[in-house]
Amino acid sequence: MTRLHIERLGHRGEGIARDGDARVFVPYALPGETVLADVSGEQARLVEIVEASPERVAPICPHYAQCGGCAVQALAPGAYLAWKRGLVETALRNAGLPLPVEPVVDAHGAGRRRVTFHARGARVGFMAARSHDLVEIDACPLLAPTLSGALPAARAMARILAPRGKPLDIAITATLDGMDVELRGAGPLSEQETGALIAAAAEQDLARLTNHGRLVALRREPAVMVGAARVALPPGAFLQATQAGEDALGALVLEATQGAKNVADLFCGVGAFALRLAGRARVSAFDSATEAVEAMLAGVRATAGLKPLDAAARDLFARPLTAQELAAFDAVVFDPPRAGAAAQAAEIAKSPVRRVVAVSCSAQSFARDAAILVNGGFATKKITPVDQFRFAPHVEIVAVFSRGEGQKRPKRSLLG
Repeated sequence: MTRLHIERLGHRGEGIARDGDARVFVPYALPGETVLADVSGEQARLVEIVEASPERVAPICPHYAQCGGCAVQALAPGAYLAWKRGLVETALRNAGLPLPVEPVVDAHGAGRRRVTFHARGARVGFMAARSHDLVEIDACPLLAPTLSGALPAARAMARILAPRGKPLDIAITATLDGMDVELRGAGPLSEQETGALIAAAAEQDLARLTNHGRLVALRREPAVMVGAARVALPPGAFLQATQAGEDALGALVLEATQGAKNVADLFCGVGAFALRLAGRARVSAFDSATEAVEAMLAGVRATAGLKPLDAAARDLFARPLTAQELAAFDAVVFDPPRAGAAAQAAEIAKSPVRRVVAVSCSAQSFARDAAILVNGGFATKKITPVDQFRFAPHVEIVAVFSRGEGQKRPKRSLLG
């Protein structure tokens, strides 16, 4: 047993201490605390809190400190928000950009509208911190009321597929038409398994059940509202974690692009920004997910009052929009996956575009992409963290970049 003093929280929400010259990570320990821990290399297991932090509060979930889904549930709200903001500030400093960061926008709202459970046999839950050990849960207080039936549905699917002995992921999304469930890890299903899953889908009142994107059962076409458009979701489609999160990010993007007449939305998905922007500007949207692009365009066709919105499937990692192509736009919005978009940021930096809005779910890749833009002549106007992953070490970021007047742009869309 080792006595440790916790100096600070790391970017994964773990307490960081020193054991001699070695740095040690202690999950669930808070800055300023003295703890006893079992230490193995850089990793430690919290055994006892000898001196608690004044910022320590009672967790809201009985599974906290066992389930790895929440990292900092015991941190008081003010200190918690300061830590989230600090994640962005630290990443920027590490990238050579000591820039000011706005206060965190709380976008938890009604709670998470999508969740991925793990199943091992008939056991369903989340993984322990830094582990492949499954922690069974009976409820999750972070889920929106529209996912109140998610855990029973996941258990029903897991029981049917338990004889396979394969690790299973069960992704569940709340939609306007009920729960949309995607199974991953099972592989091809037998006729008997398919029949049992269809019956379970009916019993659990699922809107849709798919297995690795292939339809198993469809009772209602699952859809969500994106701005003014109703969008039917492709299986496994990406959505922001909370509705409040999507609304907050959308509002920040709309504010940042005020007055723009011709906007590019890169990594558009099903149109969280493109469909909102199309309420007042011409939009050209791009994403590698063909089904997501098609779903967005179907939503456009069914919605009156939108400006022209063109879209195309394009792998922006392998083939980013070039500086020449970007000259068609007076504003660019890009929201890449966690890895960021260094190649696309480099093309934006070389282009004559004057206004850029970068949306990111990773402070580290955001800071790298931001440095590319700043080195290309952009100034940072505003960086806003948005917290839709309550108690988790993840933070969304919306950053606005601008630069002086450039050459005049053609009044046309890149796509037509």
